[in-house]
This record gives sequence, C-alpha cells and structure tokens, in this order.
Amino acid sequence: QKRKLTSSFCFCFALSWQCFRALCCKGPPPPRPEYDLVCIGLSGSGKTSLLSQLCSESAENIVSTTGFSIKAVPFQNAILNVKELGGADNIRKYWSRYYQGSQGVIFVLDSASSEDDLETARNELHSALQHPQLCTLPFLILANHQDKPAARSVQEV
Repeated sequence: QKRKLTSSFCFCFALSWQCFRALCCKGPPPPRPEYDLVCIGLSGSGKTSLLSQLCSESAENIVSTTGFSIKAVPFQNAILNVKELGGADNIRKYWSRYYQGSQGVIFVLDSASSEDDLETARNELHSALQHPQLCTLPFLILANHQDKPAARSVQEV
C-alpha cells in the first residue's frame, strides 16, 4: 500500500508540475530556426574576433583560424551556425569545398589593409559572388577595423 501511495503522489506531482509549467511558463519555448552560414575573408581580417564577440567569448588569446571552425551564434529568434574558413593563401583554394549547404555568406575584409590586400580581397569576393553554390545567397560584406586610423570609408571600400 505504501508503494501505491508513493506512485500516486509521484503521478500527481508530475501532473501538477506540467500544469504549472503550462499556465505560468507557457510551456517550453518554441525551437529557434537554425541557419548555416559561411564566413570568409583574408587572413587577419577579423573573422575570428567577430564571431568571438557575437558569441560573448573573451577576446583575449584569439589565434588565426587554420582550416575552419564552426560556431553557433545564438540570437533571440534564431541560431546561426557559422562555418569560419581560414583566410591564408594556401587555404583559400579549398574554400569552395565548404560552401555546400550554406544559406548565407559573411565576407569580412580589413578596411585598413594595404592596396594589394584590398585588391586580393576584392578578387576573392568576386570569385565567391560568382560561385554556383553561393551566387543566389545573401551576402553580408563587413568592412572591419573601422576604428583604425588608416581605415577606408564604406564608399572607398
């Protein structure tokens, strides 16, 4: 009989808890949609720093990405799964292998970089814009390092 009372109590408690959650908390929050993005740009443009900032991670000890890394960036209404690709010369030729399944592109460029680096970034951007897996996707072009004295304006970029 003790076992019967205990199981009845557990059942009533569980039912009460479910009712409490439904009335007071309006149930579990709805799942947030997830979007897969690719983040590209030359080495040193600030891709890793940007994603660390968006994820509220410490900006200390940031190391350039060799290869790729994936970060989930939470927002109130969605989660962005961002695949950051390293921007070194020997890695850029492999970027296209990671484009499949992307739903958007973040292209980060250093607005304070040299003319040569800016030209290289321009060529990489045009290549990405023409790639069959990216050409129909939304692009965000982020002119980073606007706080540096040598930074170019948006119009100059």
